[in-house]
Amino acid sequence: MTDPTPDDAQLRGALDRVRTEVGKAVVGQDGAVTGLIIALLADGHVLLEGVPGVAKTLLVRTLSRTLRLETRRVQFTPDLMPGDVTGSLAYDPRSGEFAFREGPVFTNLLLADEINRTPPKTQSALLEAMEERQVSVDGVTRPLPAPFLVAATQNPIEYEGTYALPEAQLDRFLLKLVLDVPERDAEVAMLRRHADGFDPHDLAAAGVEPVLGAAELLAARAAARRVGV
Repeated sequence: MTDPTPDDAQLRGALDRVRTEVGKAVVGQDGAVTGLIIALLADGHVLLEGVPGVAKTLLVRTLSRTLRLETRRVQFTPDLMPGDVTGSLAYDPRSGEFAFREGPVFTNLLLADEINRTPPKTQSALLEAMEERQVSVDGVTRPLPAPFLVAATQNPIEYEGTYALPEAQLDRFLLKLVLDVPERDAEVAMLRRHADGFDPHDLAAAGVEPVLGAAELLAARAAARRVGV
């Protein structure tokens, strides 16, 4: 195996820094962190499944902070409508015309929190966006920003008031990452962090900083595509 070129070494270093920054806030989920980095490199979407309290949402929030990319979050609920995700036409009283108002899907990293708590009609609003990186509203197709990644979470043990994702939806995800309850040592480390004043709602205070931009991510994807298996 030949030594990596300087460019490849820099990209590897940037991805290692992403892992280090995420580790400042998330403990005991190294496998999930690796899966998210793989998804970033492979241009795929990720479904995170785990019981409450295993840091599914915190993991994606922390990852988004390490990236110099636009990030938006949607809390999926039973009353959420497709237009609340993709965007819709809104009347502009100043011009007297209807104008398209972009939904939260027009971003680089979309956190779809508890995606199985919204009806299939709204879940399907993401089908076109996840597969074709575009949104069609009122006969007009609008491209999404690049890169674009959906990180969705779901709780596998509480099914009351939930809607199982259909096969077509599951097929859009490259990876399904199951987050288990951390080991004892990791739980003790979490307790120590909280005792030292760690606040999961304030990632800036935890020292998590952006270390990877869109240009570096696209270059890393190009480098990964050159690897033959």
